[in-house]
Amino acid sequence: MPNTFADIQNLLSELIARYSSRVDYLMIRLEEAEGTDILLRGDKVETLSEGISIGGHVRACYKGGWGLSSFNQLATIKERIEEAIAAARIVGDEETILAPIDPIKAICELPLTGIDPRTVPLKQKKELCDRYTELLKSVDHRITTTSVRYGDSAQKVIIATSEGTLIEQSWVDMEMRFAATARNGDTVQTGRETIGSRKAYEDLVNLDAQVKSSAERAVTALSLPPVKGNTYTVVIDPILSGLFVHEAFGHLSEADMAYENPDLLEVMTLGRRFGSQELQIFDGAAPQGHRGSYFYDDEGTPATTTQLIKDGVLVGRLHSRETAGKLEEAPTGNARCLDYHFSPIVRMTNTWIERGNTPVVDLFTDIKEGVYARNWLGGMTNGEMFTFSAGEAWMIRNGKIAEPVKDVTLSGNVFQTLADIEAIGDDFYWDESGGCGKGGQNGLPVGCGGPSLRIRDVVVGGES
Repeated sequence: MPNTFADIQNLLSELIARYSSRVDYLMIRLEEAEGTDILLRGDKVETLSEGISIGGHVRACYKGGWGLSSFNQLATIKERIEEAIAAARIVGDEETILAPIDPIKAICELPLTGIDPRTVPLKQKKELCDRYTELLKSVDHRITTTSVRYGDSAQKVIIATSEGTLIEQSWVDMEMRFAATARNGDTVQTGRETIGSRKAYEDLVNLDAQVKSSAERAVTALSLPPVKGNTYTVVIDPILSGLFVHEAFGHLSEADMAYENPDLLEVMTLGRRFGSQELQIFDGAAPQGHRGSYFYDDEGTPATTTQLIKDGVLVGRLHSRETAGKLEEAPTGNARCLDYHFSPIVRMTNTWIERGNTPVVDLFTDIKEGVYARNWLGGMTNGEMFTFSAGEAWMIRNGKIAEPVKDVTLSGNVFQTLADIEAIGDDFYWDESGGCGKGGQNGLPVGCGGPSLRIRDVVVGGES
């Protein structure tokens, strides 16, 4: 890349001025990234690398048709601009509709609060992974498989548009993932834990308790009875609430899914009631300090906080400029791309259910037989339907937490489940472990959060 912001500004301004008259919209994105990736499986090192990536892409829009061309040699940028324009002019046959935003000129950096991982030697990061591996293995002789993954990435992105926007934005993201599998004969159980941060390397250093807990859960589950499959009143902890609101509801709030699917758009009609008056759901990159936080999205739209459900009623959805324009709504700053190889698409940022008024202990009151589920092992969604696996679970008997059980999966229809929320706890937790996937762009950092929830009539899979 050119050495200074002024050099870049001059280059991009010259290119935009030269080519923008041939299309309705033109954007150039330059990106510089460096990072570390370490993966240990047991005593085997599967990945140990540091890398630098420099590249960019050009996006052009003409009569509603988009062209994209990516590159990793700045010397070829004029050819890439020509390619993007040619592609857009081939496919464009309608009208370019982009919700208006004010042009922005800004340089902004998401600040770290502690040690920058780029200052930590690779050897030291590997030693951290080794220590966590030994912790996992030391919990019990029945731990047969372990994995520890460390990753950090520092990105600097510059975008310039034919509307006059010129933004430089940079951030650092870090994540560690731990898993331990325990075996006793034919019985196999796995415990997992993920930690993420955009604040400081030291957030990943003192995780002994969380690491050991993942292995201990796997060992403990070997001797637990499986839950009896049935329909129960369920209490879920804030981590599962955050997973639920992201996976089951959040993706349905991404407007590209709605305007491309008339049936879903009809279901997600603004003004429709989905839950009780206590239910409030938000998404936004404006709250600072979370993994989905930023100042501007990848189209130069300022970060916002968007209320999706207010007093139980659907009042908003998440937009790029194109989806906002086509649905005649305001852009929300949710156009994001993983890196310069991809176009921005509508993505969540930090998604949460607001805390309620019910003391957590009161969520269990009057439940004759139910299930209390904490943390998560995995899950999947298919349109309105979801299935999540709990990391830990207990039966609820006569309003009290009773014996632990295993193999608890929670399934249902997201809209019915929102309507079946009976009470919202007064606690709250931000889960910074998320890496979201959509449209082939997997691992995009997000945050999610929420309070404990009490939900009636949840289908709990287990032993029949």
